[in-house]
Amino acid sequence: MPDYGHELRFGTFLTPDAQNPDQVVALAELTEAAGLDLTSFQDHPYNAEFLDTWTLLSWVAARTRRLRISGNVLSLPLRPPAVLARAAASLDRLSHGRFELGLGAGAFWDGIEGMGARRLTPGQGVEALREAIDVLRGVWDVTAPGPLRQDGKFYPVPGMRRGPEPAHDIDIWLGAYQPTLMMTARQLASVFAAAVPIALLQGQLVRRMPEEAGALAPTLPAGVGEPFVSAFRQVSAAGPDETVGEVVTAVRRSGASPEAVEAAGRAAHTVYTHSFAERLLRCGAGHADPGGQRAAARQIACADHVIAGVDRGERALLHQAASRGR
Repeated sequence: MPDYGHELRFGTFLTPDAQNPDQVVALAELTEAAGLDLTSFQDHPYNAEFLDTWTLLSWVAARTRRLRISGNVLSLPLRPPAVLARAAASLDRLSHGRFELGLGAGAFWDGIEGMGARRLTPGQGVEALREAIDVLRGVWDVTAPGPLRQDGKFYPVPGMRRGPEPAHDIDIWLGAYQPTLMMTARQLASVFAAAVPIALLQGQLVRRMPEEAGALAPTLPAGVGEPFVSAFRQVSAAGPDETVGEVVTAVRRSGASPEAVEAAGRAAHTVYTHSFAERLLRCGAGHADPGGQRAAARQIACADHVIAGVDRGERALLHQAASRGR
């Protein structure tokens, strides 16, 4: 298997289920006991079905000794970088250098805006992410003279003391597959968060999503099929960043009942996860190596785990969106 010039690490991506906190922590402990390198947790602060990711990261760090930990990825719009920088450095020191910073520009903007943060366009999100990375690294650079000052459009820092210094050089991992964000990752971040190979294939496969949506449309409540397929045509042209959320929003705005919105959300979830798994599996096939069968098995297992994680997280969000009835 190619290593792309850096050490390969393997780990788990665990759902921070608020109803089963002990199980979540036990799975993280099992990750370490199994000899894997890291565990990570999605970060959706607007989802009441999830534990707070930062609190969970701190707890897991205290319950393990070797395991690396990361958000996958932390929602930047709800975690201001000046505070995040100090929190990250603190957790890294407390865990003796086991924290890495997975960072995202933001998704599910209805939920983000509902918690008081500003809704950003994709272009603004990338610009804000660039500013945030400058702030993060500026806070961590305790050898630089004077306080940190930054005239930012999204994250201005009039003057703050630098530090504390992390226990190790914290990696910044970006979840990125759109071209502009990928360029930002190449320029400013340590690595991509499992996104580059998928990006190479997304154009062809994402364009198939409206076809799959059309096949499912007849199974939906009356009047929902047309906005459902139309929304998929629109989001597939730009990529699947917020596919399920955008489709749910479009159907809700058509005047559909909460029950119909939830039905459309379940169907959108089916189309999305099928497309995601297919991209992931084809990625594995396209990078075969002498251990091809093992690599394929790992890809299939990873795809199953991704779908399981998306299934729980997305469905919780869909239920909330439908229940609001807006």
